[in-house]
Amino acid sequence: MFKMMFRVLALMILAGSAFATPTFVFTAIPDQDETQLKQRFQKVADYLQQELQTEVRFIPVKSYAATITAFRNNQVQLAWFGGLSGVKARELVPGSRAVAQGVEDPEFKSYFIAHQSTGLSAADRLPQSIDGLTFTFGSKGSTSGRLMPEYHLREQFGQSPDELFKRVGFSGNHSRTIALVESGAYQLGALNYKVWDAAVEAGKVDTAKVKVIWETPTYPDYQWTLRGDLDAAYGEGFTDRVEQALLKMNDPELLSSFPRQGFIPASNSDFEPVRKVAKQIGLLD
Repeated sequence: MFKMMFRVLALMILAGSAFATPTFVFTAIPDQDETQLKQRFQKVADYLQQELQTEVRFIPVKSYAATITAFRNNQVQLAWFGGLSGVKARELVPGSRAVAQGVEDPEFKSYFIAHQSTGLSAADRLPQSIDGLTFTFGSKGSTSGRLMPEYHLREQFGQSPDELFKRVGFSGNHSRTIALVESGAYQLGALNYKVWDAAVEAGKVDTAKVKVIWETPTYPDYQWTLRGDLDAAYGEGFTDRVEQALLKMNDPELLSSFPRQGFIPASNSDFEPVRKVAKQIGLLD
C-alpha cells in the first residue's frame, strides 16, 4: 500500500517537472570585465524575474563569439548584443529578432584615444602621423571597438590596420583598451564612447596620460535580441511580455548600469548599416 502511494507520488512529481516552465536564460557580450558584468546583469535578471513571473538567470560568457554560440545553441534565449554580434547571431538563428535598444544606440559612436607621449590632440580627422604607431582594438567581434574603427581607418588611409600601424592588438574589452593605452603599452586605441565617459566620470582614467583625439560618425549599435521560438517553450504571448518588460525598464539604478536613458523599440532592419560595413571589410560572410 505504502509502496503504491510512493510510486504514484513519484510519478506525479515527475509529471509536474516535465511540464514546468524552463528557466529563462540570458547573457551579454563581455564588453567590460566580468565583475562589472555580473553586477550589471544580476539586477536585470531580478527585474525580469519579477516582471515575467518565471525563473530568470544571467550567465556570463568569456568572449563575443561565445555569446553568439550560446544564443545559437539555445543555451540562452535573450542576449544583449552589440551591432555586429547581433547581426551574426540573427543570421544563425532563423526567426530571432532585435526587440529593444537603448535611447542612445541608434546614434552610437567610437572614440579613438592616444597616450600623452604621442603629442596628439583632439581633431576633426585622424592625423597622418598615426602611421607607424601601435594600436589596440577591443574585442575582435566588437562593433564599437573593432568594426567601425577599422572601417574608418580603411576609409581615411586606404590601408588595413596591419599595414598602417607598427603593431595591432586586441585588448578583449573596452575597459582593458583604456588601461593599455593609459599605461603606454599601446600608443592608440579605439573603444565604446559610453565606457570611456563612464570611466572618466568615475575617476578611473588619468586624463593627463590618455585623451580622446577623434570620435567617429554615429552608427547603430547595442540591442536586445530574442530567439523566435520562445512562445513554444514558455507559453503563448511570452515573447511580447519579454519585449514589454525590456521597453518599460525605467529604474534609474538599472538604466545606469548600462548606462542608458531608457529603451526604445528595435528591429532587425535597424542594423542593416552594420551588416553592410561588416561584409565590406570582410567580417561577415
